[in-house]
Amino acid sequence: MKQLATGQFFGQTNATIDLGGLILTDTEYTQDKVDWHYHENAYFTFILQGNVIERNKKEDYYCSAGTLLFHNWQEPHYNIKPKGFTRGFHIEIEQNWLQNYLLDLNMLQGSVSISNPDLKIWMYKIFRETKINDAITTLSIQEQLLKTFSHMQHTRENETTGTPAWVKKVKELLHDQYAEKNSLAALSAIAGIHPVHLSRGFSKYFHCTMGDYIRKLRIEKSLSMLPDRENALTDISFECGFADQSHFNRCFREIVGVNPMAYRKILRGQ
Repeated sequence: MKQLATGQFFGQTNATIDLGGLILTDTEYTQDKVDWHYHENAYFTFILQGNVIERNKKEDYYCSAGTLLFHNWQEPHYNIKPKGFTRGFHIEIEQNWLQNYLLDLNMLQGSVSISNPDLKIWMYKIFRETKINDAITTLSIQEQLLKTFSHMQHTRENETTGTPAWVKKVKELLHDQYAEKNSLAALSAIAGIHPVHLSRGFSKYFHCTMGDYIRKLRIEKSLSMLPDRENALTDISFECGFADQSHFNRCFREIVGVNPMAYRKILRGQ
């Protein structure tokens, strides 16, 4: 089985940035199938455009634009790429970087698919920073990545100690119906708890209000649609549940830091 060294990925590498223990790679998937292999370092894979199937010894990941995966080091897997253009953004984390920040990845064994909208939006922000690439870039990326690991470890701790069943129900519903108008009464009925308990307990497990969480889900979805030139901004705003493009623009800038058109240009390399 082939081991890929630091900074090495199958396909065409568009850009690589080494930030001293963090290696960020912008890669185009060009091979229909990549045989079993593993990587020297733990790393994130973030699909910016297109689709790819990734399989390891335990499960399959059907990845579309916006999919975020984390792999601990030396986790074997292989890839199948359907027809069409596929582009991935990878962040490798070397052992010395983890040691410098006293991070222990033993709690994050194997591979995991990450659905949290905060973490995905942070990945988009990290990608944006690689295109700015100024004196602040390293600091900003380190900050976003440390927040990501902190959140992942906190989530794993909650899974270990146990999370109420209603949390999973509400999460699944919001992720499936992010563009719908959901009422507190309807959500609490599905969760099987009192509306007051839901409104009070939501922030404990989701770290924000329900309204903010839904807005993040909508913006995360819009980010995955932006690279496709055929998706007009008005169509994206409607499909993602915003009342109009003006509302979409305001929320996008508040969460991402730039307007949708500016980020679309970043994704296209303009």
